[in-house]
Amino acid sequence: MFHDNLASLRKLHHMTQEELSEKVGVSRQALAKWELGETTPDVMKAKQLAEVFDVSLDDLMNYDPGQTGLALPPKGKHIFGVVKVGEKGQIVIPQRARKIFDIAPGDRLIVLGDESQGLALIKEDGFLKIMDAIRKAE
Repeated sequence: MFHDNLASLRKLHHMTQEELSEKVGVSRQALAKWELGETTPDVMKAKQLAEVFDVSLDDLMNYDPGQTGLALPPKGKHIFGVVKVGEKGQIVIPQRARKIFDIAPGDRLIVLGDESQGLALIKEDGFLKIMDAIRKAE
């Protein structure tokens, strides 16, 4: 996956292999081998690549666009996959999402909606803090 992600990101950012190799301090040939999957960069070079493209190192190395059909998301943005809505409207929030956003059993979530953009979930305490800050700013 790494080599596909690297080639895809480089093309998405309209960079040549030469331009990218200069940014991370390697030869164009080394970069070409990474993109072909013949070799992989050391951790420090991989970290530099992630920073150049503003993606997480984990996503650069492991993201599989085949699961979602979507390109690699920017750092801090996540695509957790597809969830199925049950008969009563319930969904299961993916484990990785629960971990990243510290969602535990018993937490209360507020469902927000925008008819043109869709639904969003936010933890109740976070929403109340935002609303309190808005009230104080007025």
